[in-house]
Amino acid sequence: MTNPSINNPAPSSMRPRDAATLIVVDHTASQPRILMGRRHPNQIFLPDKYVFPGGRSEIADRAIPSSSELHEREIAKLLYDMKGNPSPHRARALAMAALRETYEETGLLIGTNETSTEDIALPSTADPIWQAFFAEGVQPSLSALTFLARAITPPGRPRRYDTRFFWVDAARIAKQSSPKDDELRDLGWFTFDELRQLDIPNITRAVVEDLAEHLSENNDARANWAVPYYYFKSGTFERILVRGSS
Repeated sequence: MTNPSINNPAPSSMRPRDAATLIVVDHTASQPRILMGRRHPNQIFLPDKYVFPGGRSEIADRAIPSSSELHEREIAKLLYDMKGNPSPHRARALAMAALRETYEETGLLIGTNETSTEDIALPSTADPIWQAFFAEGVQPSLSALTFLARAITPPGRPRRYDTRFFWVDAARIAKQSSPKDDELRDLGWFTFDELRQLDIPNITRAVVEDLAEHLSENNDARANWAVPYYYFKSGTFERILVRGSS
């Protein structure tokens, strides 16, 4: 995403890596509360900034089994202007990466509690984090995820990502475990007013406002949400809306 330190700028030709973020929203209080954490200060990308949990998508994420799948309308929007070789499997992997990274960084498992996950076959290439996820007795679930926004890091940054922002209701948390790394510190649940006071990247700030607008809509409008897509073209910041089939 945008505005990391540019002390060591990357070549403008660096191709953005597929990445995914998960915005977890708690509706149990009088106002929605959103989960965020602060990145470690020694990180090259967005040091000391508050962000949503997330990270790079991996090829192996495509083969991880789930108890439910993304809605076709979400797949259609994810496929829009997908760089490289577009495919539904790659779109699905983005959502799976969001769940994996959320578990790794926050300990939250989004999915369904299973009586046993020992008989579920994981591919031999499965990330150890996925192995730990299933060992918790939870199978990931994708049907409750909504594709909210997309942003491509501008050229010249130390890292470049093509990030898809998903959101999910905290009611879909199947289990709370401990984080598997310390990439995010000071994890907390913040109202929109509190979140706006945090030190967050500019693109995250824009997505926060997209989320506020999305949550203010009725269910039909949410289902047909036009995904904001942020990118730079010829040095100009662009924002277009991506609509999928219903």
